[in-house]
Amino acid sequence: MNTEKPQFPMRINKYLASQKYCTRREADKLIEKGLVVLNGRPAVLGDKVHEKDTVEVKWRQTKWRYFAYYKPRGIVTHSAQEDEEEIKEILPIEGVFPLGRLDKDSYGLIILTDDGRITDALLNPKRAHEKEYEVITTEPLPSNFKAKMERGVDIGGYVTKPCIVEVLGERKFSITITEGKKHQIRRMCGFFGLATSHLLRKRIMNIKLGGLKSGEYRSIEGTELTDFLTPLGF
Repeated sequence: MNTEKPQFPMRINKYLASQKYCTRREADKLIEKGLVVLNGRPAVLGDKVHEKDTVEVKWRQTKWRYFAYYKPRGIVTHSAQEDEEEIKEILPIEGVFPLGRLDKDSYGLIILTDDGRITDALLNPKRAHEKEYEVITTEPLPSNFKAKMERGVDIGGYVTKPCIVEVLGERKFSITITEGKKHQIRRMCGFFGLATSHLLRKRIMNIKLGGLKSGEYRSIEGTELTDFLTPLGF
């Protein structure tokens, strides 16, 4: 949870975002609609909020949607090229977006939502939230694989943070990391001269892929949702 003390004065859209009302962009829309009141008058874009000011929001969205989705292999998370297909083109849910990404050849858990507030809280590298993957390599794992991976390996000028590895077979292992460099797990395997043939994400924080099959999704709600949002500060 972010415990930094607010620095006043601050722009009103930043203030509303810091108070968990909405994102800055959504705050601007509320202000433009006359739904934000600053010290008894309608707020305008660019207003500054001081520590003792009173800010009221006449309306804010209170029901966001969250889904656990099994991204199929070969599907792009977003920004597809001409010969590619992305999640939004095959998903029958309107108005949601993926939190983070999985590369085209990876598959498994993606969280989908229309709640832009939690994007930074989940994806900011400083937050160090757990993500668990199951990996199969094309060649057998070396005997020192677990120990070295868990300590951290050089993936090209960057040494990965400590992680948790469980060897599941001659060419199979699970790994839990708290960061997300581009193609990180593939590059970590590359440190040992290994290529990956399968890379499945099974868990993000407390949200598990569970029994979902490729292309399926389910709502995240109840205690599961509470346990997901609370560490994010919501």
